[in-house]
Amino acid sequence: MFGASPTRRGLLAGGSLALPALLLSTRPVHAAGSVTAVLESEVVIVDPHATTAAITRSFGYQVFDTLFAQDSKGAIRPQMVEGHTVSADGLTWTFILREGLAFHDGAPVTAADCVASLRRWASRDSLGRMLLAALREMRAEDARRFTFLLREPFPLMLEVLGKPNAPVPFIMPERILPPGEGRITEIIGSGPFTFERDQWRTGDRMVLRRNARYVPRAEPPDFLAGGKVVRIDELVLRTMPDDPTGVNALIAGEIDYMQYLPFDFLGPLGRNRNVRLMGLKGIDMFQGNFRLNHASGPFADPAVRQVMWKLVDQKGVMDAIGIPAEFRVENCSSFWMCDTPLETAAGAEAARFDLDGAKAALARTAYKGEPVIMLQVSASISQTAAHVLAENMKKAGFTVDEQVMDWGTVLARRARPDGWSLFPVYANGVDMMSPLNHFYVANNCSDYPGRSCDARITTLLEEFVRAPDAEARKGVADRIQRAAYELVPSVMWGQFSRPAGYRARLRNLIPSSFPMFWQVEV
Repeated sequence: MFGASPTRRGLLAGGSLALPALLLSTRPVHAAGSVTAVLESEVVIVDPHATTAAITRSFGYQVFDTLFAQDSKGAIRPQMVEGHTVSADGLTWTFILREGLAFHDGAPVTAADCVASLRRWASRDSLGRMLLAALREMRAEDARRFTFLLREPFPLMLEVLGKPNAPVPFIMPERILPPGEGRITEIIGSGPFTFERDQWRTGDRMVLRRNARYVPRAEPPDFLAGGKVVRIDELVLRTMPDDPTGVNALIAGEIDYMQYLPFDFLGPLGRNRNVRLMGLKGIDMFQGNFRLNHASGPFADPAVRQVMWKLVDQKGVMDAIGIPAEFRVENCSSFWMCDTPLETAAGAEAARFDLDGAKAALARTAYKGEPVIMLQVSASISQTAAHVLAENMKKAGFTVDEQVMDWGTVLARRARPDGWSLFPVYANGVDMMSPLNHFYVANNCSDYPGRSCDARITTLLEEFVRAPDAEARKGVADRIQRAAYELVPSVMWGQFSRPAGYRARLRNLIPSSFPMFWQVEV
């Protein structure tokens, strides 16, 4: 998705399901009706610059807007921007905003808001920090124009400003941005929906309403780009105590959309004439990982981390979760996912499930039985993955403390440098298919949960950015993966997809693992 990487459609070709562009007219329509959706989890953090959590990103795309956005072909297209120019030497980029952009409180979106938002976002994002390193000055020229003056060319400018990987460079009013690392307390964006704070009920529901001030682009909506014409009055995000409750609510018509269906309900749901299933392939699949904490505890020891490669049985994990064969890749040892342009086996000889070998390798380390604190998300597929790993770790000689909690608590706990050893998680393929956006590689040597660091990877990431073509980038990606297999920032537990389900009364729902509701009609 970066530089000359193949498009989303190219990535999904070759037997996979391509995501078609949505060819809908953006003519004015009367917005009517309410859609009730159950997303992957409850929205706990509402500041999208403050976390890489996918649920916060999903919230962010409804409420905020971006300067550029990715379409279903992988191309980066203008969103809030009307146009831009680049100097012949590549050192001066000038952007001009579209007319009529306004925040939810009625204030116009200005170039100063964009500059302030980008400065805040960039300091918290791995690609943003690369941009800052190349930046000499970023300034507002007038109400609608702002300029980047660079120290050196930065060819990935548009890919970075339009990246869909969390944290996303969403634009916010300068006046709501707190100093330092504080989180925003007012949720005011310029996106297609407004956040109704007075109707937010923690543990129950969040209400978003159609933004009457939103001026969509003229183009048809296409993945995250194009004209976001809201055709409903209200979007209600419901919180369910568990997956079966959500499925029963979908069958009963109490909710309209469920982002992740449990695998053991797919058969009955597929036979229900009032429910539609959304199967996804390619980069809309997910990569499961166990993120290790390098800052403290047993995994601060590189030798102990290396043992983990012998303890993850991808087939065993996905069998335990119950993922059908058609929704998974049987075994994938590529950090950049399988069936993608950067797929590689470089360094993967270390990833061989071997309980006896793990036991012998652990005995040769300095590990003395210290507890491995494993954070698990209650009633999730990642909890199942974690429990399978925990049993294997115990057989190898680890002392494992399995602590079960909700995802919001995991987010809070993982932000600390101590008090945990690992947690299971899975992320969209869009977020993992390149060294520049893979959460546990791109955030090398940064204040990111787990705090893994290898100077070689930092240098190689810079080399990847400067690589002249796709073949050269592929070679650098192989070298990065070899270093990652030695560092062990995370250990992959599988590549799979999770079908979404929705009521047949919904129309024009874009097939994507990103939940998007601005084009939906009831």
